[in-house]
Amino acid sequence: MNLTWVIAVVIALAAGGVIGYFLRQGLLERNMRGRQAEAEKLLEEARTKARDVELEARDQALGIRDEAEKELTRRRNELSKEEERIQNRRADLDRRMDQLEKQDQTLSKRQSSLDRKANELEQRHEEIVTELERVSSMTREEAKTQLLEEVERESRADMMRIIRQIEEEAQMEGERRARELIADAIQRVASDHVSEITVSVVPLPSDDMKGRIIGRNGRNIRSFEQAAGVDVVVDDTPEAVTISCFDPVRREVARRAMEALVLDGRIHPAQIEKIVSTERNEVERLVAEEGERAAFDAGVPGLHPEIMKKMGRLKFRTSYGQNQLAHAVESAQLAGVIAAELGANVELAKAGGFLHDIGKAMDHEVEGTHSAIGADFCRRYGVSADVVNTIEAHHHEVEQETVEAILVEAADAISGARPGARRESLEQYIKRVRGLEEIANSFEGVSQSYALQAGREIRVIVRPEDIDDLESNRLARNVAKKIEEGMQYPGQIKVTVIRETRSVDYAK
Repeated sequence: MNLTWVIAVVIALAAGGVIGYFLRQGLLERNMRGRQAEAEKLLEEARTKARDVELEARDQALGIRDEAEKELTRRRNELSKEEERIQNRRADLDRRMDQLEKQDQTLSKRQSSLDRKANELEQRHEEIVTELERVSSMTREEAKTQLLEEVERESRADMMRIIRQIEEEAQMEGERRARELIADAIQRVASDHVSEITVSVVPLPSDDMKGRIIGRNGRNIRSFEQAAGVDVVVDDTPEAVTISCFDPVRREVARRAMEALVLDGRIHPAQIEKIVSTERNEVERLVAEEGERAAFDAGVPGLHPEIMKKMGRLKFRTSYGQNQLAHAVESAQLAGVIAAELGANVELAKAGGFLHDIGKAMDHEVEGTHSAIGADFCRRYGVSADVVNTIEAHHHEVEQETVEAILVEAADAISGARPGARRESLEQYIKRVRGLEEIANSFEGVSQSYALQAGREIRVIVRPEDIDDLESNRLARNVAKKIEEGMQYPGQIKVTVIRETRSVDYAK
């Protein structure tokens, strides 16, 4: 029984295995058929798409070909039209060339006719000229020379009259406007300062003080000269001693120290050194204060402290008796007023007028002109290039680059040339007068020259046979120009050229 069951189970398992195998094979075959069908479907779709793409590409190629043919046709039409236009132009050019050739032939004929007529006219002109020469008993060159001389004489007379009229009108108008402008500027400044004389003479209570100043064997005076850096002159001047030094600041220190020593009465080397040191510090403080006060009065703020110290030193410097610090303030004010009237840069004009003579505070220490020294010093301390140019150019040592530089020069001349501002030594006066006369006498045709009005006017007498009226005007301008270029002078100098014709005869 058990064996039968076992056999039955084995048979059942084998049958199940066979059935399972056949079922599996059937399923595999069915899957293979499904995949094959799907692959064939995909292949068919791909073929369909390929046909569609091919058709689309073929359509596009046909479209591009049609467009290319249309473009080619259009360009062929344009080329045909252009060729037609070229043909028309060529024909037109040929026609014009024919017309030009005809015109050229016509012009050639006319030119031949004109040449023939010109020859006839020239021959006729020669006949007329020959007849005129015979009638006038003059050659052609003589007649031309006489005519030119007559025309030149009349032209020079007319020119002289016009030049004089224009010069007189311009001079009258220029002088009127200049007087108004300068008068207005001076009126606004209204400076009370006329002249200041800096003398280094120390008064003494008695002549006995001179011996105490000199000291035993000259000990005190040597100590004073060494400490102050000055020369002390003790002469026969009653109750006074003179202090001499090229540096005005040192001279001021020495003057104040000498006055303090005389007042104190204790004069010996130790006291001299102490007093001189004290007065030197006091003068340095005074220099700084004077520089600041002058800059404030001139309306020039923002200057470097070293610049204001140098300007303060001008408090003790004079030129022809005019205090240079007061002159700097006055020049700045005048330049500012004139610049305001003319619409120029007022601040630049004030700064240039205030600083234009700063070099005079250093010209005894540094070689060179005070203009160049002052310009270099201000350049080192950050002063603008335009202000430096006004300093350097106020005596025409360099070219003036701005209108303010010209105004500063004018303000400098006004401040120095007004009555009472400066004194002039006899030697310098004679030198200036002789220089004016020498300049005038250096021109050809001048007979005599005289300087008048303290050198403010030069009158030049010319030989009338050498200088005519027109040349007299030129001579006046040339003399004035040479004076401007070769001389330094305040204000202006009037040049008058005198030409007169005298006819003399004698009754016998």
